[in-house]
Amino acid sequence: MIWGLSYNQFMEFEAVIGLEIHAQISTKSKMFCRCDNDSWEKEPNIHTCPVCMGFPGQLPVTNEEAVKKGVVAALALDCEIPEYCKFDRKNYFYPDSPKGYQISQFDEPLSQNGKIEFDMGDRKVKVGITRLHLEDDAGKLTHVRNGSLVDFNRAGTPLMEIVSEPDMHSGDEAEAYAREIQKVLRYVGSSEADMEKGMMRFDASVSIRPKGETNLNHRAEIKNLNSFRSLNSAINYEIGRQTELWEVGSPLDGPSTIGWNDEKGETYFMRKKEESDDYRYFPEPDIPPLYIDKKLVEGLKTHIPEMPGVKKKRYMEEMGLIEDDARILSGDIRLAQYFEEVVVATSDSKKAVSFINTVLMKHLKEELINIDDQKVTAGMMSELIKLINSGEISNNLAKGEVFEEMYKTGKDPKEIVEEKGLKQVSDSGAIEVACKKVIEENPGPVEDYKNGKDKAIGFLIGMVMKEMKGQANPQMVDEMMRKML
Repeated sequence: MIWGLSYNQFMEFEAVIGLEIHAQISTKSKMFCRCDNDSWEKEPNIHTCPVCMGFPGQLPVTNEEAVKKGVVAALALDCEIPEYCKFDRKNYFYPDSPKGYQISQFDEPLSQNGKIEFDMGDRKVKVGITRLHLEDDAGKLTHVRNGSLVDFNRAGTPLMEIVSEPDMHSGDEAEAYAREIQKVLRYVGSSEADMEKGMMRFDASVSIRPKGETNLNHRAEIKNLNSFRSLNSAINYEIGRQTELWEVGSPLDGPSTIGWNDEKGETYFMRKKEESDDYRYFPEPDIPPLYIDKKLVEGLKTHIPEMPGVKKKRYMEEMGLIEDDARILSGDIRLAQYFEEVVVATSDSKKAVSFINTVLMKHLKEELINIDDQKVTAGMMSELIKLINSGEISNNLAKGEVFEEMYKTGKDPKEIVEEKGLKQVSDSGAIEVACKKVIEENPGPVEDYKNGKDKAIGFLIGMVMKEMKGQANPQMVDEMMRKML
């Protein structure tokens, strides 16, 4: 001890973080039965059957579509797909688990040895994927004053669990990794990964070690984080807590399972961490091992679209987009498809970016909806841009009155222009009359322009546009005004 401080207080520490991401697979039925897989806002306990409720004598049958979507997600994460995998029973007794065990995969998973790379500002981060395996979900507990209510609609829902290597070192890195996984799952159509609907959640394992060391110390696993914000905050809090323990010479003495209190902004102890022996894994006796045909895998590979990172790079290199615009447009496959359809139709990536990333996205963010839930189709957006490029309407009118009416009513832009009489005026005679009037009524700005203050002409052009109700051809107004002055 020096001056009342431990030696550890003079050391630098680093966090070591691994994530388990649970994502609901987008199938019509559950993992091992025919029950509806959609439990969102449904009456409790209506999507259940003897199989997903674990009644005696009922045999589970593997959902083929869930397996295929798991394979596609694994391939998109650069995982290896072995020819054989099997299901196992993971035994634990929770009130929301009707069977008393979970059907999961232990030592022979669907896939393994993958990786993913993503940007963190000016650097790239690569995270290894230990495995992506399949399992079924438990039900849902709602805690009330005098007890707990159990809804088994979600019991048996097909899940993929994506287990990372402990390659992350901050809450920001873990959040960026989780967001990239979400993009990939949505791109390949394996999961909607909608956290508001409980379709994606995280378990984060956090440990601390002195900087420069490579050993893995005891970890705390933060369970059931259901938002990116909670994931980041919980990890950063736990890093601080464990660092303080190290500094006073009392690091974690064993693995533990902890929870996150979002209101208090702190973690809390739940129990000692279960290990594989505690779950008493054994091969699921009612489900035969799965044989994954290599031809099937090769066929599924052909359906994997261009991934977000590759798409972002292409947008920047081939279309000249700035990084922020490319990141936004490549972040959601539906938005990317919309953008590319507009670019193909108009050959104008600059205006496509301007209208989608600013005008359209402003409305989507205000209403908290995605691009599929609004009325302006890619075809309508293309038509609007063509009207500008042909000189029929001005850019300002298109972004303002015309687009607002399109968004509100779903009407075609040509129809709106005709109805409201918004066609751009390119009549040089009419523009000359308006310019002359503005010059006569604004001697001060005219004198300023003649004295070398070039900005003054912007005011005069604005007044002409106002005089002509925004319908004058801006380029013609600019040329006419300069000529007359």
